[in-house]
Amino acid sequence: MDATSTHQASSTDPGPEPAQNAGEAGETGEAGGAVAAGGGWRAKLSGAAVAAAPTIAFLVANAAASLNAGLVAAGVTATAAFAWRLLRKEKLRQAVIGLLVVGACAAVAALTGQARGFFLLPALIPFVVLAVCLASILIGRPLTGVILNRVSGGPADWRHRPGLRRVYRNSTWVCVAVNVVNAALQVVYYRDNEPVVLGVLHIATGPIFACIVAVTITFARRAMPLRKAPTG
Repeated sequence: MDATSTHQASSTDPGPEPAQNAGEAGETGEAGGAVAAGGGWRAKLSGAAVAAAPTIAFLVANAAASLNAGLVAAGVTATAAFAWRLLRKEKLRQAVIGLLVVGACAAVAALTGQARGFFLLPALIPFVVLAVCLASILIGRPLTGVILNRVSGGPADWRHRPGLRRVYRNSTWVCVAVNVVNAALQVVYYRDNEPVVLGVLHIATGPIFACIVAVTITFARRAMPLRKAPTG
């Protein structure tokens, strides 16, 4: 998971507790619980659109006018997105991170004098995330388990539950594969000076990792032992 995708896709709110009997835990309920943990599909879609807006504004203004126009458009859109998040009473940290990410990308583009510079920092992030994912697997603490176990309603000793540990290890390997592909594409298209393609890759990252989050939570809940309902 990279920094931008995590900002778009993750949630710190704990999900519901695991089902107490088999009748409570159908596939639909599990999938719905995974979505609910992130605030619902509508919230996810609106959040992804707001996160992508500065990038889209930059690409359009840069193509239509100039790099400076693109930077101004990105700055104005990022400020509007910041205000939108505050109006929706989102956590201040999330709103500030979104603003700072755009500011840092714009600063690099201004310093390099190239539109592709706007995507230099996002292009480096997959390499960092790849290293973190591999290290987490090697030390027996898969990254998705560290991040998502509480959201999934998992037990604190999940590392000692083979089924849960396997789910988190496998989903972390999926993150490794996604970041390998992402890193390779970033290198190729940054070298070829293709800012539009870099922008598409940047925007696509959020939905991809949102899917990984939802699927991981769903399978983690399936792997949790069911507690018998009390009998009277």
